[in-house]
Amino acid sequence: MMSNLRSALLSAIDKDRDKLIGFLSDFIKIPTPNPSGDTRQACRFVSEFLTSEGIDHEKLLCHPEQPNIAASFEAPQAGRHLTLNGHMDVFPVDDEASWTHGPWSGAVVDGYIWGRGAVDMKAGTTASIFTYLYLHRHHEKLNGRLTLTIVSDEETLGSNGTRFLLEQYPHLRGDCCLNGEPSGPRTVRFGEKGLLWLEIRVRTSGGHGAYPHLSSSATKIASRVIQDLEQLSEISAVVPDEHRDVLQPAYDHADEVLGKGASAVAQKVIVNIGQIEGGVKINVLPASCTMQVDIRVPVGLSIDTVKNAVTALLAKYPEVEIVELNRSEPNFCPPEHDLSRIMLTNARAIKGHDVDPIIGLGATDTRIWRELGIPAYVYGPSPKTMGARDERIEIEEFIDVVKVHCLSAYDYLAGSN
Repeated sequence: MMSNLRSALLSAIDKDRDKLIGFLSDFIKIPTPNPSGDTRQACRFVSEFLTSEGIDHEKLLCHPEQPNIAASFEAPQAGRHLTLNGHMDVFPVDDEASWTHGPWSGAVVDGYIWGRGAVDMKAGTTASIFTYLYLHRHHEKLNGRLTLTIVSDEETLGSNGTRFLLEQYPHLRGDCCLNGEPSGPRTVRFGEKGLLWLEIRVRTSGGHGAYPHLSSSATKIASRVIQDLEQLSEISAVVPDEHRDVLQPAYDHADEVLGKGASAVAQKVIVNIGQIEGGVKINVLPASCTMQVDIRVPVGLSIDTVKNAVTALLAKYPEVEIVELNRSEPNFCPPEHDLSRIMLTNARAIKGHDVDPIIGLGATDTRIWRELGIPAYVYGPSPKTMGARDERIEIEEFIDVVKVHCLSAYDYLAGSN
C-alpha cells in the first residue's frame, strides 16, 4: 500500500500541474542553443525559482557563459546519496520560420508544450528541479543525501558542465544518478552506445573547374570518403559472455519501444555526416572540404577499434587528415540495481504498461558517472521529436515523468520499495 508521504508527493504534483506547465513553458522560452551554449539567462531563471522556494544552491563556473547549479541536503538519518542531473542547453535551430509554433515560444497548445528543448531536455531537467523541491520539503523523513546538478554544455559533450562538476566537486557525485533525458515512457536506460567524433579534412591544390586534370576536387574525394565510412557498419560487435544475458533482453525490447529497426541500430556502428563544408565558387575546383563525422559504437566494440578501422579505410587518400574531436566508450551499469528496479516499478505503476530496461542509442551525461563506476539511470519522455522541427512534449507524459522521478528518488532514499 502506498505510504502517506508517497500519496502526498503525488498530490503535490497534481496540485502543481499548472505551475509545472508554466515553469517548463517559461524555461523553453529562454533560448539556450549550443553552440553557442550561453545559458546565463536560463541559469538566472532556475536560480531565481530555487531562491523563491527557499532552496539554498550555488553557481559553479568553468566558463563564464556556461554556469552550473548545484544544491544538496542531508537527511537526519544516514543512508544513500542520490544525485539528480539535468542540463539547460539545447540543440540549435536553423529553420525557425517553418515551425508550427516558434522554437522559443513555449506554446501550450493541443495538449503539448512546444519548443526547442521541450524533450531534450528541459522537461527532464524540470522533473529533477521539482523532485528536489518536493523532497526537500520532507527531508526530515528521508535517509541519506539528495543532490541536484543542473548543468550547461551537454549537447556538445563539453567539459564545462557535468564533467567539470564531478571532477572538481566530487562530493556532488553521489552513489547513484537519476537523469531525465528522453528515453521513452516504456524504457529505463541503463547504458548507451559510445561515440567517436571526428573532423575529416581534405586538402588539394584546387584550380579552375574546367581543368580537372591539374588537381583533384576536395569535395569529390570527400564524397568517396563518405561512402567508404559506411563500411564501418560491417564491423562485428562481440558482447562478452558475462554480459550477454543482461544485454540481449534490452536489445530485444528496442524495436517495440524505439521503433522498428532500433535493435539493429543498437548493435551496429552508425555513421552520421553532421556537417560538411567545401568549395568557394561554382566554377572553381574545391581545394578544401571539411566534414564533421559522428560515429556511434555499440557495446562489444572499443573506440580504438573503430578509430583504427577509420584510419585503415582512409589510408588510400593522401589528401585526407583525420582529427579526433571527442570520444566516449560504450557503457552500461547493472540493470538489476536497486534504483533501476525502483524506477521500473514506479514507471509501470504510473503508466499502466510494461516498462523495460534498455541500452540507449544516444549519449547522455550519465556516461560520466558510469566512467567513475557509479550507476546512472535514465527515464524521460519520448525521443521522437527531439532535435526536430516542432519539438514538443505531451503534457500528460511530462507530468508522469515528474511523478516517476519524484517517487523513485523518495523510494531510493527512504528505502520504502
